[in-house]
Amino acid sequence: MKASLLFLLACTAVLAVGARADTPEEPKALVQKVQELAQKATAMAKDAFSRVRESEAAQQARQWLSDNAELAKQRLVWLKEQLAELWKKTPAP
Repeated sequence: MKASLLFLLACTAVLAVGARADTPEEPKALVQKVQELAQKATAMAKDAFSRVRESEAAQQARQWLSDNAELAKQRLVWLKEQLAELWKKTPAP
């Protein structure tokens, strides 16, 4: 995650330099472009962070399901054994 954030900041710096090259004699326009680029970079960073959070949540959910699937299998085996014992004890009509 740190590497992608650094990459994002590097891209922002490159875009800011490009914006400056486009408008060398207009400081207000340069400031406006840099602000727009900073807003875009912020939005991209927020999106990246939310994707990481979603990915972590999905990973935790998969782990939980995996852990509990084994427990569910064990409980089903136990229940099957209990039903078999109960079936044996039930008198035939």
